[in-house]
Amino acid sequence: MLDSNYKRALTHYLEGFVSERRRGRLKEVLEERTNHITVVLEDVYQSHNFSAVLRSADIFGIQSINFIENRNKYKISEDVSMGSTQWLTLNRYQKHENNTKACLSELKAKGYKIVATSLHKNSVSLSDLSVTQPIALVFGTELTGITKDVEDMADEFVKLPMYGFTESFNISVCAALCMYELSTKIRKEIPKYHLSDLEKEDIYIEWLKASVKKHDLIIKEFDANNNVT
Repeated sequence: MLDSNYKRALTHYLEGFVSERRRGRLKEVLEERTNHITVVLEDVYQSHNFSAVLRSADIFGIQSINFIENRNKYKISEDVSMGSTQWLTLNRYQKHENNTKACLSELKAKGYKIVATSLHKNSVSLSDLSVTQPIALVFGTELTGITKDVEDMADEFVKLPMYGFTESFNISVCAALCMYELSTKIRKEIPKYHLSDLEKEDIYIEWLKASVKKHDLIIKEFDANNNVT
């Protein structure tokens, strides 16, 4: 973790390479970001699907995405994600004996309610889901959905209303609908849905880096001039 004084100095330095208009846009978007809801993708294997989920998350102001990689590794399609990866916090779970349990246990410890999208018999309609507690919304693989581990660890199950013959949505469509509904509801019902000041500080630095060409060389020069080792 970076020292607070170092972060402030680095932020000020990087801002010198970014236009005032750009800085204003970064801060404007940052003010509407939230971690009151986070998305979990369990072994989704089609790159266009999880790339589309990332794009939707950015659009709806959801900052963090969690990748569970038990069988499938994630390869982002920039053509679909439209560069959204540089604006999101991506957490990958790939080194544990059971990445699903590791991810969901960590989220529970942070105070998240694990909500799985499923046609489970005890599923509630998305519109009836309470957003009082922070939500970790879990989506399973394209063919078989969520695993037994998710079923066992989930605190609640949700479903989207369907009135046609087809029994399920494409995962990226399902995720977009869920994120829209829940992020809208959170903004209406949760006064303090915003990121903490510390989260904003850390993310703003990352966004400045993403906005500056060859930022690694610029930071190396900054560190050298300030005797940072």
